[in-house]
Amino acid sequence: MFRKAAVTTVSNGSYLQGQANGRLPSVDSGQPAQEGKVVLKKKVTLLRGISIIIGTIIGAGIFISPKGILKNTGSVGMSLTVWTACGILSLFGALCYAELGTCIKKSGGHYTYILEAFGPLPAFVRVWVELLIIRPAATAVISLAFGRYILEPFFMQCEIPELAIKLVTAVGITLVMVLNSTSVSWSARIQIFLTFCKLVAILIIIVPGVIQLIKGETQHFKNAFAGNDASVMGLPLAFYSGMYAYSGWFYLNFVTEEVENPEKNIPLAICISMIIVTVGYVLTNVAYFTTISAGELLLSKAVAVTFAERLMGNFSLAVPVFVALSCFGSMNGGIFAVSRMFFVASREGHLPEILSMIHVRKHTPLPAVIVLHPLTMIMLFNGDLYSLLNFLSFARWLFIGLVVAGLIYLRYKRPDMPRPFKVPLFIPALFSFTCLFMVALSLYSDPVNTGIGFAITLTGVPAYYLFIVWDKKPKWFRKLLGK
Repeated sequence: MFRKAAVTTVSNGSYLQGQANGRLPSVDSGQPAQEGKVVLKKKVTLLRGISIIIGTIIGAGIFISPKGILKNTGSVGMSLTVWTACGILSLFGALCYAELGTCIKKSGGHYTYILEAFGPLPAFVRVWVELLIIRPAATAVISLAFGRYILEPFFMQCEIPELAIKLVTAVGITLVMVLNSTSVSWSARIQIFLTFCKLVAILIIIVPGVIQLIKGETQHFKNAFAGNDASVMGLPLAFYSGMYAYSGWFYLNFVTEEVENPEKNIPLAICISMIIVTVGYVLTNVAYFTTISAGELLLSKAVAVTFAERLMGNFSLAVPVFVALSCFGSMNGGIFAVSRMFFVASREGHLPEILSMIHVRKHTPLPAVIVLHPLTMIMLFNGDLYSLLNFLSFARWLFIGLVVAGLIYLRYKRPDMPRPFKVPLFIPALFSFTCLFMVALSLYSDPVNTGIGFAITLTGVPAYYLFIVWDKKPKWFRKLLGK
């Protein structure tokens, strides 16, 4: 059912690690694939690229994060400031990834760029922590929101049982895994449809909010910066919540080898998507505060539903359905993209070989998709939503800051590298500094969850020497690793 992919990375002139059984031609090398081999096909157009980015960004974040940001900023005005700042900062990061995606035309996203800039050890640690923490926790957070919102219409008058939420969530996660294992084309088509549903859900909130503003409902914006003083220690957690809501702008870089005309489509898809999302997010939060006070928002478990109940009457039942579809699309886009990171890492010899195999008929990296299922289930049934958010954010933003610092390093290390799209140097400098500064402060703000994330990240170092460097492994150990 599976065959080894006829794809490998292109040497950067300084480092290339391939499988022990020989290197195979890359998608862009012009060399013919070995007979009998299969490849991931270029099926990601500009529209599909935009749908991957928007469809992954707009998920649980805009319906969960308003509470987290307001709690850690202390006022309406400061929370809107953080939302705007996170949008601008995310745009800066997205522009940096647009440059990396056009000069390094390989899938894998963060992993590939760290490998190119800093070598195998930090790249392995990145994929290690993605597999153990970031992707299972991120999928669990998004899917929990999916489970809550899909059940909301059935429990309008009472509390939704936590077990029911988690059982429905488990079904949703399994459906996403099956979809991504079955067909790339269908996964992309469904992502376009779900992206449309997300934009409809956002508009359902924004339009009534604008009408409320026209009517003069501005009482919650008076003395907007008055309230609890925002602590310096709380701001990193507020930024984590905001950056989580915007996270997803980097996922198109995970599937670079499957993008048509990447030099043009990657920067264009990223810029169009980030403008739409930033404007939509800020207007959505303004709409919330036209109807809901800061205190009421903090007490609400489903902000979008509370807003709809106040303004739309019976039509409010449609809102949780759209939000659930939005969360499902975010789950789908995340799994679609991150499975390619595991695929590439396996291709480089950093994960078991089976993860770089492609289904012969379906042309999907099926093993790289389903490897996430058990870890996500563990996170789902053993984690609190907000602690999970802080748990995964530390590791995620540490490595994203490192990737963008690598862009600056590559400017000096490899100045002759072709760069069809190039950003001013102050953008990656500001973005990487902000990410690393947030990570450092978060160790003081939430030492337990971020400390656990840091400790698990460090386990990647001995794991690298045990699984990758140690070349005198017993036969049973090699067999276990699929070597």
